[in-house]
Amino acid sequence: MSGNIGTPKRNTPARNVLYSALIGLTALAILLQGLWAGIFLQHDGQRENASEWIEVHAAGGEVSIVIAAAATVIAFLKLRNRRDLWIGSGVLTVLLILQAYLGGLIRDDRKDALTIVHIPLATALMALAVWLPLRARSRG
Repeated sequence: MSGNIGTPKRNTPARNVLYSALIGLTALAILLQGLWAGIFLQHDGQRENASEWIEVHAAGGEVSIVIAAAATVIAFLKLRNRRDLWIGSGVLTVLLILQAYLGGLIRDDRKDALTIVHIPLATALMALAVWLPLRARSRG
């Protein structure tokens, strides 16, 4: 006889490989954002190819938003009982959109004063991007 008689089965799995892959790729994209920003900030944007790295940084931001949004959808559809994951992923996506918007203002309108928000927000995004994959590994 098994000791599992009478224990209810969950309708939704507590883990999802696709979600884990997407949120892991999002974390990698956010990490690369910091690397690319460091390349063009190292010389205060005055390096001869700084504008190329700024474009790479902007494109990486767009990619991270798309991957985070996909992870949010998968979390909501497949891991509905894991509110920590789909809400956390949704917050990550919204903050990435805000971050990209601020970055666009800095680049297009030269509103360098927004850098004081943009860089600390990037640090918070990295923390969230590390927490979500770790949290996804647990069975919640």
